[in-house]
Amino acid sequence: MPVTGVLHTVDAGVAHLTLNRPEALNALTPGQRDLLVELLADASADPDVRAVVLTGTGRGFCAGADLRGGAAGGERVAGDVARMIRTGAQRLIAAVLDCEKPVIAAVNGTAAGLGAHLALACDLVLAAESAKFIEVFVRRGLVPDGGGAYLLPRLVGPQRAKELMFFGDALSAADAERIGLVNRVVPDAELDKTAREWAARLAAGPTRALALTKQLVNASLDGDRSAAFAAEAAAQEINMTTADAQEGVRSFVERRSPEYRGR
Repeated sequence: MPVTGVLHTVDAGVAHLTLNRPEALNALTPGQRDLLVELLADASADPDVRAVVLTGTGRGFCAGADLRGGAAGGERVAGDVARMIRTGAQRLIAAVLDCEKPVIAAVNGTAAGLGAHLALACDLVLAAESAKFIEVFVRRGLVPDGGGAYLLPRLVGPQRAKELMFFGDALSAADAERIGLVNRVVPDAELDKTAREWAARLAAGPTRALALTKQLVNASLDGDRSAAFAAEAAAQEINMTTADAQEGVRSFVERRSPEYRGR
């Protein structure tokens, strides 16, 4: 049976992934989650895709995992929960972090729980003025999943992360920008336009250099200086074999704008 609730288009080198269950504030079903993982992997591997935009329809970006249908009840066997988290929420967040193309979150409304972490895992986060971010887990007596305790301290520091997770209060778009959770807040009517403009700039950029830069930055807080310097040197070695790197240097010498092809 085909999975519904995710719209997918590719236009001018940009893959647009749109959660489309507005009646449920785009809460993710397991099928939608797995489809997103697949589409992100496809975008990562497709040389014709050079940027990704992730957004939602209606009033919600994503209200988290869809817990209806008895997902929270019933008898459990030891190991079930850990396995479900590994193959579910964590796999989705990893797909965003590991995607070799820059991913922009265009947060159009409420981003709660796993939905908040899905947005914050993206490389750039645009938020509509009406957007809200909610670490909703504590309200349900749950521990945060979807990499929240990994992502949030790296974005805002451990004490601010604990404040968000301990209280579960809704954070406005303006406050999210103030503490560094989002790159920019725009009027609701300008969100799609701004996301498309940013994606177009990324899609016109040196795709492999962006992929290697993303990899370096994402790994930078997980290792020591020597490991980071070694990874940087390796990335430079790889990147200098690309046509885009050669075009970038050549255009500088020739005093003209570069024309990157994503190769």
